[in-house]
Amino acid sequence: MFRKPSIIILFSLYLMPGFAQNADSVCVVRTKWKKTKIARQVKLFRHHFNNKDLFGANENISFLEVKNTGRKAIFALGAEEKELITTSNFGIRDTAIAALNGNFFDVKNGGSVDFVKVKGNIINTNRLDKNGNRARHQQAAVVVDNGKIAIKKWDGTADWETKLSEENVLLNGPLLTYHNQNEDLDTTSFTRLRHPRTCLGIKSNGRVILLTVDGRSENAAGMNLPELTKLMKWLGCSCAINFDGGGSTTLWVDGMPDDGVVNYPSDNKKWDHAGQRKVANVVLVKKK
Repeated sequence: MFRKPSIIILFSLYLMPGFAQNADSVCVVRTKWKKTKIARQVKLFRHHFNNKDLFGANENISFLEVKNTGRKAIFALGAEEKELITTSNFGIRDTAIAALNGNFFDVKNGGSVDFVKVKGNIINTNRLDKNGNRARHQQAAVVVDNGKIAIKKWDGTADWETKLSEENVLLNGPLLTYHNQNEDLDTTSFTRLRHPRTCLGIKSNGRVILLTVDGRSENAAGMNLPELTKLMKWLGCSCAINFDGGGSTTLWVDGMPDDGVVNYPSDNKKWDHAGQRKVANVVLVKKK
């Protein structure tokens, strides 16, 4: 006689890693994102997973999807050599459609600790460790050429970034996925623990995702890097690169409420849109 699986058996199946991962991927794929058209070729997607239904936690995700043609909407970099300013002020100053915080920087003295080149001018160079080794966030780059953006992987040479031909180069990382292959991640606390995250991904159809994951709140746990890698894959990205996160994580969109900040920056330890941290550089979406 056939019997239906007991609740205990079903619950045990759900706890299996493969089953849980599949449930998370289905959750993302089936999500009814709140969509807002920002400009031609630019859409904003937002959703608050508030029933601990993604990775067993509350998660708040906001991202822009931009058609990467270098025509109607184009990409650019905004940077300061030493001064730190907010992501929103970068966007306003550079008359952008949107701005996303960029790479890692010196909180005390200002300026990026990674190589940055804007319009052919080198703004910052890499700060290496005492043994002359580069950090994981110096082993990949976002490059912009004629308004189109791409991700490149370090070739292992000491002067790799200086040989890149693009006029706009922003080293960042760690690289999560490259040409549909997941990159090896280390086991440091930065990788393993959940934090607010900022990420850029490129989908198989060429469209670009600029994404923030909020954290450090009961409303949003943040993600570790393996979780972020999975999320970007489920959103269709064949390449994805982590940006500076934590209190820096900010997505600003011109014309949106709350002075354009669409996510919940955590630097003021409040669940609002006012907790921006000043940063050294940003990725911009502009009108041509």
